[in-house]
Amino acid sequence: MNRNISRSILSILMVALLVAAVGCSDDDDPPMAPDMGEGAMLRVIHASPDAPAVDVYAEGVSTALITNLAYGSTSAYLDIDAGTYNIQLRAAGSPSSSTPAYETGDLAITDGAKITALAAGLLGSTNAADKFRVLALAENFTNPGSGNAAVRIIHGSADAPTVAVDVGNDGVPEITDFARFEDTGAAGVALPAGVALQIAIWAGSPLQRVTVFTTPQLPAGGELFVIATGLLSKLPRQTDGFSLLAVAPTGSIGFIKQNPVVFALHGSPDAPAVDIYAGTAMLVSDLAFSELSGAVQVPPAIYTLDFKATGSQVTAASATTPALAAGERYLAIATGFLSAGNPTFRLLPLGDAFTLGAATAYVRVVHASPDAPAVDVGTVSGNVVTPVPDFVDLAFEESSTGTGTSLPAAALAIGVAATGSTTPVATFSITTSAGLRAFAVAAGSLGGTGESFRLVLVNTAVFPWTAAEVFPN
Repeated sequence: MNRNISRSILSILMVALLVAAVGCSDDDDPPMAPDMGEGAMLRVIHASPDAPAVDVYAEGVSTALITNLAYGSTSAYLDIDAGTYNIQLRAAGSPSSSTPAYETGDLAITDGAKITALAAGLLGSTNAADKFRVLALAENFTNPGSGNAAVRIIHGSADAPTVAVDVGNDGVPEITDFARFEDTGAAGVALPAGVALQIAIWAGSPLQRVTVFTTPQLPAGGELFVIATGLLSKLPRQTDGFSLLAVAPTGSIGFIKQNPVVFALHGSPDAPAVDIYAGTAMLVSDLAFSELSGAVQVPPAIYTLDFKATGSQVTAASATTPALAAGERYLAIATGFLSAGNPTFRLLPLGDAFTLGAATAYVRVVHASPDAPAVDVGTVSGNVVTPVPDFVDLAFEESSTGTGTSLPAAALAIGVAATGSTTPVATFSITTSAGLRAFAVAAGSLGGTGESFRLVLVNTAVFPWTAAEVFPN
């Protein structure tokens, strides 16, 4: 971290990542710091996303100090004698005589010390830049003063580069050189309690916004660790996705997930290109039929969206989203007819819940053609549709299972037929690939009102998501 950054700017930063610490707690009582007796105190935080649950030993002692400590968990403080210890980690349940998965080497712990040992990095890596390690963090929080909290931030994400932090998400990062496995110091920083902020993380050269977090309110008098952990290469909804882990004196409070991301798809056959607003903020500009917007990241909330013809200040239609949750990504399809009659213009929101890590393609079919009847979708051969069981009797606004349906990775002839019929009203040629996770959106007008009937394939296996039109054969 840039050592020339002023303490006041650092304070602001802390609020950002730190404030996270309080809102995730399931406990009704405020965290209480344990008493410091004679000797020393030691606890362990498991923040290594690829390491299993572990048992923690001191070399030469056959009984584990801590058992079954899983990712995201924090042990209680242990009262130990001052001295030199080699701390050993074994996979939970392994015999005490087995070879440790990791050992710290000699750690000198002095009388009166209070140590948080943070397990970070990747157990499966041999690269010095991201391999597994234990950071022995001596605690020495200062009194934050009335109405404040003391916070210590650690950059512990094994695949995140040196980052910049933008407090308030206003486009101007206050911290520009916060390196991997660095922290902000034992004393912590006094931050105002009762404040929630938008914290943007930037990276790269030139700097670009990577993601944003919404922090809950910071508790008055709290002494908190906030650890950036998880992997940027994973989805935010995954357990090992990039997130903030908030830790109080009593243990882990929980993970703070990234703000939700929305992609808007224009699927209304008779609507012009639109700008989309939430209140006075323009979220999407000049989105034409069948186009997919860029990623729109917003704080977790319910939103009323206003749709206006591009460049106009007149609201042509409005729609309300469901509650958008942290860590999630959504496809929001604008569909229905804007002026041609029923069904009227509306928003069809769909969450990304696709099966991950599959060797086949996973597809979710969405019926968003407002004048098409309920349909069956399947393979077609000789002008006969054989429906895929998950794609049967889908009416307007309905979709197949959220986890997607496994299809072979191949060139496929797909047919759409009215429910109960085997005669296709349209056929399409698509090619799927292993690892594909896609929404297949039936969009446009089957009856010729406005834009014609077609499929729009939204690929969620890449980021940002992409969309491709597939017209009938």
